[in-house]
Amino acid sequence: MRSRGVLLTMLAVFIAGVVFSLSIIPEGIDMRLDMVMANDVLKTVEKNWERIEQGDYSGVTQQFAVLDQEGLLRYQTADGMFTGLNEAIRNRDAILDVTVQGVTAGKLIIREDYSAKLKQNKHQLATVITVSFFMMLVLGGLYVFYLQRAFISPFKKLQGFARNVARGNLEVPLNMNKNNPFGVFTESFDIMREQLASARKSEYEANRSKKELVASLSHDIKTPVASIKAVSELMLLRAMDAKDIRQLNMINAKAEQIDLMITDMFHATLEELQELKVKGTEEYSSILDDILQNADLDNRIFHDPIPECMIYADALRLQQVFDNILSNSYKYANTAVTVVTYLTSGYLQIDIMDYGKGVDPDELPLLFNKFYRGQNITGQAGAGLGLYISKYLMQGMQGEIECSNREGGFTVSLRLKLV
Repeated sequence: MRSRGVLLTMLAVFIAGVVFSLSIIPEGIDMRLDMVMANDVLKTVEKNWERIEQGDYSGVTQQFAVLDQEGLLRYQTADGMFTGLNEAIRNRDAILDVTVQGVTAGKLIIREDYSAKLKQNKHQLATVITVSFFMMLVLGGLYVFYLQRAFISPFKKLQGFARNVARGNLEVPLNMNKNNPFGVFTESFDIMREQLASARKSEYEANRSKKELVASLSHDIKTPVASIKAVSELMLLRAMDAKDIRQLNMINAKAEQIDLMITDMFHATLEELQELKVKGTEEYSSILDDILQNADLDNRIFHDPIPECMIYADALRLQQVFDNILSNSYKYANTAVTVVTYLTSGYLQIDIMDYGKGVDPDELPLLFNKFYRGQNITGQAGAGLGLYISKYLMQGMQGEIECSNREGGFTVSLRLKLV
């Protein structure tokens, strides 16, 4: 309402300026001769023809000159005014006959100074325009000040409030005068901030409970895993057949790997992921053959020869990454897996491809989030930590990991740094 009032005031001032201009500026320059003044001058000149300069011309407001019958100058009110009869005609000066005793004795030329009248009109017009523009400028400045105070300043406060909310700083309230146009919204925004703070607190408590549960389960699982390791080691001492020894070694290795993974999950839950240690060293790319063989529990992995090169990796952590990825492929796609390796700019790239349905495109950016599980988890156990931990481990080895859908399946790409 205030904004409308200011705009109406500006419109009223504009209309008043136009009306005022039309009232003080004449429609045109009056080119008619003042006949009363002209007759007075003519009679005075005729009366004092012999001594024209002795006439009383005090009431005359215009310059004039007097010529005799021969066209010679007899008198002029200002030096240099009269330059000739033809010039007077071009200037549209009034030319009257001077009659003395019934006989034409000469000419009276009354100067019409149209340029002075034009100059006067221009001055009046400039004055009116200047005053009108000044008034509009003042009102415009007042209106801008009103907009600054009523709209821009509150909007900037809203921007700062939104920035704090986006950064997770939910402790800063939105202080604003509720009488401004944004007043209706400010209270709602502040309520939203309070609800977000409450939701974040609830989420923190829920995550804390989840972490405590995972930590407790991790601790409990360690006991049966330790038993599996002990039994497998005892059986190894008694085994004679090479095939049995190989299988028992695999059982023992997997039990050891499970134990390490449980330990990592325990630390990731209680102390966050930064506690996981990654010790990258220079390794031959041939370690990937062993890693793939150890991860191929169902004999469904097919891969071409791996290019020979030196990579920067932690063999134990890299094994964990492959196990996480392949475990997901077996669990969710349940297909064979093809592994393709090739050299790219500064990296050895490993594409792990299954032939399942893939992942919803909207879920791709969320796959590496902690505790996130996709829509295709029905009936499948899991904690949503595999890819999250894998990404952290790859970053610790100065590598990269990304997921993508392709026609006919899903691909996880690993990039290991070349040294």
